[in-house]
Amino acid sequence: MPDLSLRPAGFDELGLRRALADRALPFLVAAMALLAALALAGWDGAAALARHWEQGAGEALTVQVPQPNDPAAQGTGTRLDRVLALLRGSPGIASADALTSEQLDALLQPWLGAAANRLAVPLPAIVAVRLTQGDVDTAPLAARLDNAAPGTLTENHDIWISRLARLSRSLQACAGMALLLVAAVAAAVIAVATRAGLAARREAIEIVHGLGATDSYIAARFAGRATMLATTGGLVGALLALPVLLTLALLAAPFAGPAPPPTTPAEVLAALPPALWLALPGLPAAAATIGFLTAQGTVRWWLRRLP
Repeated sequence: MPDLSLRPAGFDELGLRRALADRALPFLVAAMALLAALALAGWDGAAALARHWEQGAGEALTVQVPQPNDPAAQGTGTRLDRVLALLRGSPGIASADALTSEQLDALLQPWLGAAANRLAVPLPAIVAVRLTQGDVDTAPLAARLDNAAPGTLTENHDIWISRLARLSRSLQACAGMALLLVAAVAAAVIAVATRAGLAARREAIEIVHGLGATDSYIAARFAGRATMLATTGGLVGALLALPVLLTLALLAAPFAGPAPPPTTPAEVLAALPPALWLALPGLPAAAATIGFLTAQGTVRWWLRRLP
């Protein structure tokens, strides 16, 4: 025969609706979910920008040619002509272009002001080189360039790549610590709310416990209520985070490449990285998990201290 229960459906014998109100706790969890989404965005943004900048710097070389108009030590033409010919004929070089005097003036103007184009000191020619891939060994190329035009300097930006990598790891570590801190604060908020509810309903809990209700039953009732409230807060926080993350993604888009700015709603939604689209639904699930585990542990620890 099926089990029959005289308890009406939805009967709240522990008074959990009053003990764990549906106002403050979801609001606080929503705020924590919003902060968690921002921390995840910082983690993903730092990694994406670092990958883009490292790829760009790793595939670029800067070559300085002193006395560019002097005759080359080997071959015919000027030193600059010889360097450009060697670069364009070397494997692994996608392009090699000498900067014009106007481009050099624009580069020097932030440091020298408007007088950059009136310097009496002869400036070396600057050649911007683009590699076909970032792992080309530039040491043999630098030796050939120096033989053809002694004094030619080749800079492969390795120091900037390592600094970018360290900066990216530092930013990701900060975002990870912020995420852990948000999770800890959310657990603390749920634990405090659960303890307040236990204190408010102490007499009812003692009566039900004395009538035979097990610790598991009471903990499950509190955990179910806390999980529902935490899930609601996590869902609200994820919805509030979506427009904020879309705005940040649109602001960061120009730094990730020369793509045109999005105009249609579909392009605006596509500006958010796929990792964040996957993370947003995970916020309510994470809030529910934290709520369930925290409430279970808090209630069981409190029940063990009952006389």
